[in-house]
Amino acid sequence: MTRTDRAGRVIAALPATVYGALLDREALETWLPPEGMRGRIERWDPRPGGGFRMVLTYLDPTDSPGKTSEVTDVVDVGFVDLVPPERVVQRAVFEADDPSYAGTMTMSWHLAAAGGGTEVTVAATDVPPGISQADHEAGIASSLANLASYVEALGRLEPAAPRPGPEGGPGDRDRRGLRDR
Repeated sequence: MTRTDRAGRVIAALPATVYGALLDREALETWLPPEGMRGRIERWDPRPGGGFRMVLTYLDPTDSPGKTSEVTDVVDVGFVDLVPPERVVQRAVFEADDPSYAGTMTMSWHLAAAGGGTEVTVAATDVPPGISQADHEAGIASSLANLASYVEALGRLEPAAPRPGPEGGPGDRDRRGLRDR
């Protein structure tokens, strides 16, 4: 019987915004690594049949030795299904000598509008037995918290569009961005 690990969260952002963060290289490097890790994407091809390679580095590997090396987990992820702004399905394979981490895990990210935000549910199937279910679900929940912080901050950080002003007034600027005199 295959194991399924799950986590979910409601995020205060529109589904299109959340979906965009699932398919943006810089965004993924920022929010996907769970607490205690940092990530770097080495290869990026965001389309069905494409994918990415991510190196996750433990900030303190003392209690969590890596799967690929003592301090890293390297995972190759393929995009199986992309349905904007509803679903992203990925297949993930860890680089590891230990057979308990072998196999292809499927990660399904489902997005649904929920009261002005987005309910994000993640289901991971065929999880390698070397990955503890409790640790994995906590890691997914941590990534979801990071995703929420990331996309919710986008709404606060996006600059307002300049509003046109009367000729010679605020908003009437020359090509250097200075007001005409």
